[in-house]
Amino acid sequence: MLTNLQAAHSWIDLPASPEDREIPRATQAITRESHWRQIDRGPEAAVEDVAISRWEDARSTSSHDATTPQDCYFVGIALKTTRAKLTRERQIIFDGTMPAGTLYLTAPSKRLGVQFQSPCAFLHFHISTDHFPAQFSGTDGLNDLVLLRDPLAAELAKTLIEHGDAADHQFTRCIGQTLAMHLTRLESPRARVNALPKWRLRRVEQYVADHFHRRISLSELADVAGLSRMHFAAQFRAATGYRPREYLLNHRVEHAKTLLATTERPLAEIALAVGFSTQAHFSTVFKRISDQSPARWRLASKGQRHEMQALPPRRRSLESDWISAAA
Repeated sequence: MLTNLQAAHSWIDLPASPEDREIPRATQAITRESHWRQIDRGPEAAVEDVAISRWEDARSTSSHDATTPQDCYFVGIALKTTRAKLTRERQIIFDGTMPAGTLYLTAPSKRLGVQFQSPCAFLHFHISTDHFPAQFSGTDGLNDLVLLRDPLAAELAKTLIEHGDAADHQFTRCIGQTLAMHLTRLESPRARVNALPKWRLRRVEQYVADHFHRRISLSELADVAGLSRMHFAAQFRAATGYRPREYLLNHRVEHAKTLLATTERPLAEIALAVGFSTQAHFSTVFKRISDQSPARWRLASKGQRHEMQALPPRRRSLESDWISAAA
């Protein structure tokens, strides 16, 4: 079942703490996975009804599969935009772009395979069936559910990342219970819209990447996809979680972030370079999407780079960019 929530932008764009990794693994409420969806537990570790782990993979492609234990639901929340293909047996559950904030869920005893086509980072929740109503057991009521840019899931993930290793087990348990309650209250969509086929989507994405610096109309993108405006808009949102205009604005903002972080060009010049007609409009959209003004984001980006450069070589990691939302 594939649904799209009608919600505002949900981005998780937080700097990593230099102190991360300093707390011993055994005491961490959020553990790091050495294998996809597998929590490394010590022989004396207690079995928890809510366990949270973190999965990161910097490779451009990777494939994994895992079976959810019979006594829990599995929930993944994307911390950065990635491309993924989810499959169960021979059925394709999802194939396309997962924006930051995407949530997907697998029921107990279900085997799921994934093929990532870009670097990825996720928070994984392993939640006991006790936190879900009995009527969901043994049904597909909560199985193979994909929510693109679920705003509540994104906020819960953001809260956990902000606390980092300071989060204790009671705190993470409360977050997991809140997520379970949210999932059981979701309504199934009355109608399903087919996602834009992958080949059409890539044509549109490439067109945006080549022309984002100028005005692009909905009719123009629909023509590139070979569909009517109405069908294109609905199928594009089903495939990406964005309305076409939202996608274009986010693409512009992400390109602006690259220019802010790597050049000293004035804000007005960057605004024009990425397709905004005025600096004021650029700043308004940038702040709405990133929760910071362009100037503050540039300053924070520079400070983050300096922190990473100050770390000893043996502690160098990918923490500086594993929660960035890249189109």
